[in-house]
Amino acid sequence: MISLSDIESAQKRIAGAVTRTQFSRTEHFPETGCAQLHFKFENEQRTGSFKERGALNKLLQLTDAEKAAGVVSASAGNHAQGVAYHAGRLGISTTIVMPERTPLIKASRTRGYGANVILKGNGFDEAFDEAVRVQKAEGRTFVHPFDDDQVMAGQGTVGLELLEQFRHLEVVVVPIGGGGLISGIALALKETNPRIQVIGVQPAVMPAMKASLEAGHVVHLQPAQTIADGLAVKRPGKLTFEVIRKYVDDIVTVEEEELAAAILLLLEREKSVVEGAGAAGLAALLSGRIPQAKGKKTGVILCGGNIDVNLVSRIIERGLVKDGRLVRLKVTLPDRPGMLARFVTAIAEHGANVVEIYHHRAFSPVSLGEVQVEAMLETRGVDHVAELKAALSQQGWQVTQ
Repeated sequence: MISLSDIESAQKRIAGAVTRTQFSRTEHFPETGCAQLHFKFENEQRTGSFKERGALNKLLQLTDAEKAAGVVSASAGNHAQGVAYHAGRLGISTTIVMPERTPLIKASRTRGYGANVILKGNGFDEAFDEAVRVQKAEGRTFVHPFDDDQVMAGQGTVGLELLEQFRHLEVVVVPIGGGGLISGIALALKETNPRIQVIGVQPAVMPAMKASLEAGHVVHLQPAQTIADGLAVKRPGKLTFEVIRKYVDDIVTVEEEELAAAILLLLEREKSVVEGAGAAGLAALLSGRIPQAKGKKTGVILCGGNIDVNLVSRIIERGLVKDGRLVRLKVTLPDRPGMLARFVTAIAEHGANVVEIYHHRAFSPVSLGEVQVEAMLETRGVDHVAELKAALSQQGWQVTQ
C-alpha cells in the first residue's frame, strides 16, 4: 500500500509539469446545505483532467530501457490524454487502447498528443484486455489508469493541494471509477487530518467499488451505459480497493438525470464545463445523498472537463425541458385565414419565444375545419408555461403539452 511519503515525493516530482489547480469557494449552490462549498477545478489541467498527475508520476520513474521500449495503456479517455501528452513531452512512444464508443473529443485529442490510438471493445475492460495483449507482444511498459501505486501517489497530490489551499476542510467528495483518485486523496487527507470525511460517488448504473466494499472483495459488474463514461469501470482495482476500504468513509450513488442536471448547473451558474464524472460530486450533494456535508465546509473534486459537445447540447435541451424553460405545445385552431397569426401574436404577448413551429392540416388527428399547430417555445419556467396555456385556452383553443 502506498504511503503519505510516496504522495509527497510525487508532488515534488511532478511540480511545474502539471497545473496546481484552483480550489475556490462558490456561492452558487446554497441548496446543498453546506456551510461552505469549494470546488477543486481539475478540469483546468492541460489535458482537462486530474489523470495526468498519476500518469506523469509513473512515466518519470521509468528506467531508460523502459522509456526506449515505450508504454501502452487502456483508457476511456482522460488517462489516455494524460499519458499521451506527458509521454510525448518526454519522447516516449505511446500506444493507447480506447473503447470503440469513446467520445470523439477524447480520442482525437489523444491522437493529437502523438499517441497511436487503437479503438477496441465496447467498454474499458475489453480495451484493457487488448492493451495487455499489445504490452506482451511489443514489450512496452503498461501504465495502468488506476491500479498502480505510482499512479495513485500522483493522484494523491490533489489531496495535498486541498490541505494547503484550505486547512479548515471537513468533508471532501470525490468521484470513483477504478478508485485511483479517491485512494490517493483519501490517504493524503486521512494521514494528515483523520477528522476529514471522505465520501465517494459512483453512477447508480455501475457502482463497482461500492458493490465490492459491500461484498468484502473486488466484484465484476455487468456493463451499463452512463454519461459519466470516465467512471464506467466494471471491475475496480485490487490495490485501490484496499486503500478505499481503509480510508474512505462512505460511497453513494447518483442517477443519470442527476448527473445531467449537475453538468447543466455547473455550466450555467459556475460557468465551468465538466463531464459526467466531473459533475458526480455536485450531483450527490444536490440530490441529498451526502447528509454528512450539511453545515460543513465541503470540497468537491471537479475531476474532468472532456465532454462531447453533442452531449452538452442534449443535456442543455433536456435540462431546459425539465425546468420548464423549453416546452412543446400542441394547439388546435379553426382552419381560417389569420388564425396562425393570432396564435403567434398571443405567444408574443405573453413573453414566450418561438423556437420551432409546425402547421398540420392533412396529417393531424383533428376534424375537418380545424388545424393543429405544434410549437416549441422558450419560456421563463413552469409557472410561465401554465400562464401561457391558460391564456391560449381562453381563446377557445384546445391546448396540450
